[in-house]
Amino acid sequence: MSHGHTHGPGQSCSHSDVPQSPVMPTPDPALQALIDQDFIPVPIALGSDAHLALCARHRLEKCDPCNVNFVNTNRLAQLLVQNPNLLCPPPNNVVTQKLTQMVVSTKDEGNNLFKAGHAQQALTRYTAAAQLAVQRPPWEANGLMREELTTVVSNRSAAYYDVQDYVSALADAETVIAIRRNWSKGHFRKAKALLGLHRLQESADAIRLGLSFEPHNTELLTFLADVERLQKKVEDKKQEARAAKSEPPSTPVAAAA
Repeated sequence: MSHGHTHGPGQSCSHSDVPQSPVMPTPDPALQALIDQDFIPVPIALGSDAHLALCARHRLEKCDPCNVNFVNTNRLAQLLVQNPNLLCPPPNNVVTQKLTQMVVSTKDEGNNLFKAGHAQQALTRYTAAAQLAVQRPPWEANGLMREELTTVVSNRSAAYYDVQDYVSALADAETVIAIRRNWSKGHFRKAKALLGLHRLQESADAIRLGLSFEPHNTELLTFLADVERLQKKVEDKKQEARAAKSEPPSTPVAAAA
């Protein structure tokens, strides 16, 4: 290829428009030795799209007899295939906007159904939104997934409470607390579910735990007052019942002769 300038003696010729091959860094021998030490070759088969790893013997993604589990590997592979322009590894500030939109829109569908009095139908939309939320790629900040998932599962707990499935409402509330312990809403949902199960003392304890994170939370303070009033009513009735049992039977008055 000719060009219209010359180079002096000893000058090298370098042009930015000439493709340069990437230079691979030399691996650190000590680090490579550690990797090789733990490396165990595993025979695999590929799925029909050549993007799915399966056990060679049974062609299963997770196979107990072969002691292999390619679920997470295949998930990562699919994400990279679906996002060919991503750097590998991608930067940690990448957010899958399409997934965010799907989670929000599906959750909003559940909210609209719940507000319209269709709690049972809302449950299916909240479940779908939760399934979408946990599909975030592993390189994205997990704080986003925690916030999306806990919001959806908290709403689903409310819907379970509305259809009087208090056990499921409690399970969802416990999940919210496990993922996002300092969020008051999870403790509020747990307290309501326990109230539905007539476990008043545990309900009050759940609220007090929530208040340890947000001492001035109006929702928790109001609900705690309601639970304490119910506790007092129950205790008053128990005392009345005990008093009635302890009263001696009345002696009949003898008739005059």
